[in-house]
Amino acid sequence: MKMKKKMGFLGMILAFATMMTACSSGSSAEAPSTDGKTVLTLSVRQDSEFYRALEKKFEQAYPDIDLQVQAYKAIGEKAQDYEKYIKSTGTALLSGKGADIYETSTLPVSDYLNKQLFLNMDDYLKQSQTLKQENLELNVLNALKLNGGTYLIPSGYNLRAFIGDGDALKNANVDDKSWTWQQFSSIAKPVIEAGQKAGSGHRFALQEYPPEMLLQEMVVDGYNQFVDAAARKAKFDSPAFIFMMRQIKEMYDDGVMSAGSGEADNQLFYSAVLQTPADFVNVPYAYFTNPQLLDKPHSGNSGTMRIIPVSTFSIQAKSPVAEQAWKFMEFLLSEEVQNLQREEGFSLLKSVNDKQLGELQQEVKGGTYKLPDGKSASVPDEQFKVFRERMNTADNFAMLDVKILNIAGEEAVSFFSGQKTAEDVAKLIQNKATTYLNE
Repeated sequence: MKMKKKMGFLGMILAFATMMTACSSGSSAEAPSTDGKTVLTLSVRQDSEFYRALEKKFEQAYPDIDLQVQAYKAIGEKAQDYEKYIKSTGTALLSGKGADIYETSTLPVSDYLNKQLFLNMDDYLKQSQTLKQENLELNVLNALKLNGGTYLIPSGYNLRAFIGDGDALKNANVDDKSWTWQQFSSIAKPVIEAGQKAGSGHRFALQEYPPEMLLQEMVVDGYNQFVDAAARKAKFDSPAFIFMMRQIKEMYDDGVMSAGSGEADNQLFYSAVLQTPADFVNVPYAYFTNPQLLDKPHSGNSGTMRIIPVSTFSIQAKSPVAEQAWKFMEFLLSEEVQNLQREEGFSLLKSVNDKQLGELQQEVKGGTYKLPDGKSASVPDEQFKVFRERMNTADNFAMLDVKILNIAGEEAVSFFSGQKTAEDVAKLIQNKATTYLNE
């Protein structure tokens, strides 16, 4: 049986956002110091060994700066109330007396962006003498831009890939650069039927995927179509959303999709998260002998692999030590730090990603590389060119609000079970989402 590497869908979703100010907008207040060193504060929700190592290495690189990590939750400490964390962070930011840098992965950044609480780092990024533009994964940095500015710097990122069974799809006319979910269904149906006629049993395009979970994932992929975060408006009562719900229900009614469980090799496609460059081999080749990386079916939005930042960092707009805070950002994107956390995501540096892919390619070519289940991986050499192309063109990212996704998923169940019409459910989701966005 082939290994299954599934990750909780909503578990991979992080709530993000930011704001707009010029690089020169730091406060004129006197910078704090200890023992002649400039104090630079970093606020994080939970301390970790990574932050401990980062603090030590940064201070070695910049002996004139005292980096102080302010953790709401210490290593080994029990989970603290999330709402209290958000409230205390928001209060500190609004007072202008908070930390200089914030790890923003779990913060309501859209709210802070609207209140102009973070610094636009565009000019710093362009003028940096340390960072080489040609070595940065600019497709990722550009995808994370908000209101036309760089307010978030990720330490690393994951990618959500769409993987197909290349052997089963070899005679199918798949144009994944432009296919919609409707075309996806019309392609999957004859492939499933051909397999049944050949005696291989009924396969599904996707299985163990409840329709409400597929709806949530489709909303994520086209998030900006249904939520205008800046204007705090929802668009779930639109014809596009109603059509999406009906389309999903039809795929389940027609047996293209299944919410039930089955054998590991019983589906034609997988939506899976790639956490490191090695996962270009580890994940697809655990599912299929001849996997095919595809753009996900889409309409009016990008179908490339979706970018999931591991951690994001922002500089407080009123920080009196904005220059030192930018040095931290540059250090975060240095090869030393990017290699330090290479097991926690793709790097923002092409050189680090290319090195890992190159080493992987040589091991696979030499026959020494093993998949996590211990089996050998047979990967054509030309596939590594495809891996690089897919990684360097990923540009699908949207600032998400998990509560909005929960509303959509929970309310849609009554439509998929036949209890309510698509129009009624769309109105209900619209009303609840609008109420939440205006709170």
